[in-house]
Amino acid sequence: MILSKLHKDEFSQRQTMIRSDFECFHYLDSFPPNVEFHEHEFYEVFFFLSGNVSYNIEGRTYLLRPGDILLTDNQDIHRPEVRPGKPYERYVVWITPSFLVELEKHGPRLTDCFKDASQKDYKLIRPDGKAVAHLKSILDKIVDCRESTEFGSSTLEFIYLCEFMVFLNRAYFATPDVISKDITENEKINKVVSYINDNLEENLTLGRLAEVCFISKSYLSHQFKEYTGLTVFQFIIKKRLTAARNMIREGIPVIEACMRCGFNDYSNFHKAFRKEFGSSPKEFRPNK
Repeated sequence: MILSKLHKDEFSQRQTMIRSDFECFHYLDSFPPNVEFHEHEFYEVFFFLSGNVSYNIEGRTYLLRPGDILLTDNQDIHRPEVRPGKPYERYVVWITPSFLVELEKHGPRLTDCFKDASQKDYKLIRPDGKAVAHLKSILDKIVDCRESTEFGSSTLEFIYLCEFMVFLNRAYFATPDVISKDITENEKINKVVSYINDNLEENLTLGRLAEVCFISKSYLSHQFKEYTGLTVFQFIIKKRLTAARNMIREGIPVIEACMRCGFNDYSNFHKAFRKEFGSSPKEFRPNK
């Protein structure tokens, strides 16, 4: 198996996948990379193997243990904080939602783990040792198939991904709802994040958020940055842009997506969108 080092393009430049359905990577770093807050257009399975890592997803920080798995969807803003001392090793699987939906024609709803995790705002899977070994062995096979030129390798890769998703769902629904000692969070900030996510079209000023969540503006400003890693304004802009991108991908007209996500000025929206994603909104329209 080939171990690839993490480069900037893992998060910042690889906004789209090389292939159209899913990707699987195995990374090993001797020195901690510095990763910015980001989001993807697809579902991500982050399978942690080793290192000193905490992972922030929308204000909740998960202290990871070897074998832990995190699930993020195409709306979550997230970032790992990698500290020195141990090699940083992980698998990363990226899967388009449409690909998993297509697979559901042949069996169970493989998107269930992602949807349930998003509904609960709880992204951590902590499988037992047997499940960790099994899931890792499947990912090893996928990566090996990607490096192989033998007949049928791409077919086997598809089969292994289906197997992985079945056992990932099993591991997710077997995990206790709360592993509280390894999660750092603030209930008031969680409430603010939820309100933002549910009301992107509104005028989300600091004063308005403080009022509806019954906290002071100074507390909100300081604690929000402390727990999410972003200012309230930075977080709102990222969420609005991400929501707009997803709407455009689904075929909603660009202007309509702009307005529905709380942008009242198309010029500012266009400029911010290009800065965030490196492309204009029209380039994200689905092919017909």
